[in-house]
Amino acid sequence: MRGQLRVYLGAAPGVGKTFAMLDEGHRRRDRGTDVVVAYVETHGRPRTAERLEGLEVVQRRVVDYRGASFTELDVDAVLARRPELALVDELAHSNVPGSAHERRWQDIEQLLEAGIDVISTVNVQHLESLNDVVEAITGVPQRETVPDSVVRAAEQVELVDMTPEALRKRMAHGNIYQPDKVDAALSNYFRPGNLTALRELALLWLADSVEEGMQRYREQHGIAAKWETRERIVVALTGGPEGDTLVRRAARIAARVAGGDVLAVHVARSDGLSGSSIAALERQRLLLESLGGTYHSIIGDDIAEAVLSFARANNATQIVIGASRRNPVMASLTGPGTGMTITRLSGSIDVHVVGHDFVGKGRILPAISRGLTVRRRLAGLGVAVVLLTALVLICTSARGELSLGSDLLLFLLVVVLVSLVGGFYPAFGAAVAASVLLNYYFVEPLHRLTISKPENVLALIVFILIATLVSRVVDAAARRSAEAARSNAEAETLSTLAGSLLRGEQALPALLERVRETFAVSSVTLLQRESEAPTSQASPHGLGRRPGGLTGTWTCLASIGPDPCMTPDDADTQVDVGDKLSLVLRGRALAAEDQRVLSAFATQVAVAYQQRRLADAAAGADELAETDRLRSALLNAVSHDLRTPIASAKAAVSGLLSTDVTWSDSDRLELLTSADKSLDNLTALVTNLLDLSRVQAGVLAPDITSVDVIDAISMAMDHSPHIAGDRAVVDVPPYTPEVCADAGLLERVIANLIENALRYSPPDKPVRVSASAHGRSVEIRVVDQGPGIPEGDRETVFAPFQRREDHRTAYSAGVGLGLAIARGFTEAMGGTLTLDDTPGGGLTTVVALRRATSSDLYLTEGSKLDMSPAGGGEE
Repeated sequence: MRGQLRVYLGAAPGVGKTFAMLDEGHRRRDRGTDVVVAYVETHGRPRTAERLEGLEVVQRRVVDYRGASFTELDVDAVLARRPELALVDELAHSNVPGSAHERRWQDIEQLLEAGIDVISTVNVQHLESLNDVVEAITGVPQRETVPDSVVRAAEQVELVDMTPEALRKRMAHGNIYQPDKVDAALSNYFRPGNLTALRELALLWLADSVEEGMQRYREQHGIAAKWETRERIVVALTGGPEGDTLVRRAARIAARVAGGDVLAVHVARSDGLSGSSIAALERQRLLLESLGGTYHSIIGDDIAEAVLSFARANNATQIVIGASRRNPVMASLTGPGTGMTITRLSGSIDVHVVGHDFVGKGRILPAISRGLTVRRRLAGLGVAVVLLTALVLICTSARGELSLGSDLLLFLLVVVLVSLVGGFYPAFGAAVAASVLLNYYFVEPLHRLTISKPENVLALIVFILIATLVSRVVDAAARRSAEAARSNAEAETLSTLAGSLLRGEQALPALLERVRETFAVSSVTLLQRESEAPTSQASPHGLGRRPGGLTGTWTCLASIGPDPCMTPDDADTQVDVGDKLSLVLRGRALAAEDQRVLSAFATQVAVAYQQRRLADAAAGADELAETDRLRSALLNAVSHDLRTPIASAKAAVSGLLSTDVTWSDSDRLELLTSADKSLDNLTALVTNLLDLSRVQAGVLAPDITSVDVIDAISMAMDHSPHIAGDRAVVDVPPYTPEVCADAGLLERVIANLIENALRYSPPDKPVRVSASAHGRSVEIRVVDQGPGIPEGDRETVFAPFQRREDHRTAYSAGVGLGLAIARGFTEAMGGTLTLDDTPGGGLTTVVALRRATSSDLYLTEGSKLDMSPAGGGEE
């Protein structure tokens, strides 16, 4: 049987999670439970350590890592002891590398699988879903996290709560951190605003967890009744123009209470033949999400029942619907609509019927153009005229052989054929015309519009009814078939769009090309309105355009195809996306059905444009942040390194100028030497800064010539004041080939690398400088035996103002420019500078330059040298 997990959740360190866990351990022990302390971290807090007394503590496991010893939870020892309850602190803790599990929560899972109950603790900043939010609030990244699912799976999650004021007072009294850390903690992580935000996060996360538990309980027990634990507002969207008003009203209702939720639901017909505006629904979804709500789409034929089922399933307390757009005449004929049905069946759920500008503005009868095209209907009328005329002639000639019943069936067949071709209205006209023709030519008295026998009157009436009903059914089936084919085509198109997005085709040109191919137009352009003046009068649904209005100023953001449209007035089809964006097409005018699909493409195009804008803004922000970082690093580093030589030189010169002290010759020489050395250091620092600015500005113009490597190394060591001859050993064969380089730049590169190696190399370990030829290149190696650099951190040391602080020596003066300048100079000469490990420990810096030949002297600035081997090996 699996053990049970109980978690104490806290908003911040010091609220008392561990103390509460130990208290629970004492209570369980007093009730006879076998309790052990598997792992508890007291953090040096005396009161926490006191609560350990009286509880059995399992010995921790000692782990050696990189020369240091660490203690970790001994899972095997706990399993061997097999208690009923284990107390394990710090659920999100990362174990020392080499442990059986990477995280402590995985250790706890092993204990739970063994049937041992566990009580643990965790702070809200360690929850995976809130990690980035906490970092944004506090500015402190948390590397140790635990998946939310692990905590939510616990049988009990208990919040250990404390007000920010009480927690700061506990901190000030020294009950959380050591006294030397209290001031820094109170002014940074433990600021009142931070603690308040963390406390709210913890409460909201726990409330959501409790909500999930309550929903599971209701489902398990079949409880459908509403439980008003929190305000949850469901807003029903149809895709109509009133949707924006409904969303905003629901958001205002939710804002009046703390913790209110807004859920929008759209009911799509199960046959997929919905006439809702995709563009309007997408716009309303974006508006809803910007207001903090969530959007849901469900399938159902009974809209009222589907909305109510969704509301009850989500424990909604209120439903927001729009007043009916149906015409009052139509409403009186068809009875109560969806809104009235929802209100009547809602039960204990409150229903808000919201008025809007489109109330009662629906059409009395459906538009005659809906369904089949005008050409199809005219064709149906033509078929009716031809067939009815032919049938009259045929039946008149065969009057003696056909009865009235046969005539009725033949004319009914014509009506059915007409309905197949032209739909309901031509068929209805054919039915009326057929009844008149039957009465005139085949019902006695003939050639008169009167009927002598009552049964013939009944036959004609039944004929008209049957013809009307059959034509109506045939017309509906034909329209449904056309709509189904259209829906299938739209689904395939949207599926292609979704597939292209999944394949990563989210760049604007790719999406615009997809639109051009799909709708067979010549060009597609995304425009942005720069002025407030409208360019045209948009249709109510944002699709198409009507002439008129003012001409605004438009900017072309992206375009595909020849002859792009620069304004919407130049386009054959236009779809507005938001207030300022418009997707325009040239080549052919699209039908309304095509514009529905086009609106989905337009929405994705707008999203891609927004993503590109955000990416550009992020790139600009990164550049600004990097510039600011370099500026800050420059000020921090240079402020000290500039002041030191200036102060030394100033002190020496001031002492020499002082008349209060009589200096001996040796003292005067010492002061002059000190001033000279300080000014040399200052000159070197300023030179480095100027060199770095030249490298970063890209204005470095090396004079490439044939340079002797031995001479360059000798000049570097002679001219650098920081290189001591006894600490740098040169091992360069006399036959080393010359290299293509700038003599001055190469000297600076070698000097910087030797100085950097001396800076981090132990005093008793000399730095070795060597050179050798490898194919077409010559490698100059500067080898030290210092602490080295981990492979993952090697690129970072080439950034300006980066210094290794772990092993500083007397040669550690500088602001971290050496390697940055060395790489910049080397690459300007067409070479490469890389870092490698020194056998036995340390760092080897490798400068690779091309061997000099007669043709190499014509290399120009920025040429990239070919370092590939060309045989011959090392000479």
